[in-house]
Amino acid sequence: MTKKRILVVDNEQYIQEVAKICLETVAGWEVVTANSGIEGIAKAEIGQPDAILLDVMMPDMDGITTFEQLQANPATQAIPVILLTAKIQASDRRRYAQMGMATAIAKPFNPLELAGQIATALNWNLEQ
Repeated sequence: MTKKRILVVDNEQYIQEVAKICLETVAGWEVVTANSGIEGIAKAEIGQPDAILLDVMMPDMDGITTFEQLQANPATQAIPVILLTAKIQASDRRRYAQMGMATAIAKPFNPLELAGQIATALNWNLEQ
């Protein structure tokens, strides 16, 4: 079976690195990173990842705007998006689900649980 490819879009280098190391080590997935929504959209179009981890709070283009642009693009609209956010309440979760996001993961996240949270949200088997 082919290895899952995850795109991590976050303006914080540290978050990118932690997510990359954990997902590659724990799940054996390939991880590509982007520093902004604009870069993330371009990399999603070209690389067609299996899922996108998207930070909400970013300069220039926030995660919600990035998500809306991904949804408006036929080349990226089928890619599941999981939000990474420090601000997550029940009302936020409902709004994100209504927008079509797979789920939202709270920051700071537990690096060892991140792959499991993604796999659960997307109904993936971690043994892939």
